[in-house]
Amino acid sequence: MTNFLSKLCCNRYFLVPAIVACLAGCGSDSNQTAGNAVVNPGPGPIPGTLQGYLSTSALPDSIALLPPPPAEGTAALTLDTEISQRSFALKDTPRWAQAISDADLSFPHAAGTFACSVNTAINEADTPHLYMLLRRTLTDIGLSTYAAKKKYQRTRPFVINNQPICTPDEMDQLETDGSYPSGHTAVGWGWALILSEISPDQTNAIISRGLAFGESRNVCNVHWHSDVVQGRVIAAAAVAKLHADPAFLAELEAAKAEIAAAKAKGLTPAVDCTAEAAALAVLPSLAQ
Repeated sequence: MTNFLSKLCCNRYFLVPAIVACLAGCGSDSNQTAGNAVVNPGPGPIPGTLQGYLSTSALPDSIALLPPPPAEGTAALTLDTEISQRSFALKDTPRWAQAISDADLSFPHAAGTFACSVNTAINEADTPHLYMLLRRTLTDIGLSTYAAKKKYQRTRPFVINNQPICTPDEMDQLETDGSYPSGHTAVGWGWALILSEISPDQTNAIISRGLAFGESRNVCNVHWHSDVVQGRVIAAAAVAKLHADPAFLAELEAAKAEIAAAKAKGLTPAVDCTAEAAALAVLPSLAQ
């Protein structure tokens, strides 16, 4: 696993477990400033990673929380296959391009994922506490999925259906990385829950974006529908655990103040929100 992670470190696309191992090792920002306090990433799950808020023992147990992935002959597996097949028509559409963007969990790119739904700028310069919150919770939420991913080692849909994926440079790594539950989905849903608390007036837009973020994994043909659904379960459990952590709660309060200040200044997202909205409108939900 270490060799695999070292190859992915600082590349554009990050997978779980790559997000866990590499996040703070890219670029020159291994130490992040949050207000006047410097947060040292310390020895994360692998040396050099950005430390999450939670200890390993405090993470939710994804094996205990999740049922096994759908078995052959079940209605759930039939639904997984149907939704996977619906995604094929989205190749090379704006929705496909959005899914490629959503696959990129590297920073600073990932910080802007919810900027349109929050309706303000989200970046290290203007919202340093929120930027740190997103980076550290990515580690916590990503790690929370991995016990089940390793236990079940579910085969990815593209291996079975032989259709393209939106990040072909990841194909070799994804073939050996368990599909269930979806780590990307968990991270996006966890961020949506956290951001809804930070900016409650935009809850509907934020939650809608979080749902679409998970469906991007279906569009990419790298996850089954049930992987996405159960990724959201683990995200909710991880966010609940985070709310018992004093450091997370302090960062959360600081992030609320930052977002309020950014909106008062009239700061706007760096993302093309018109293009994003158009892409997400191509197909509101694969599950419908």
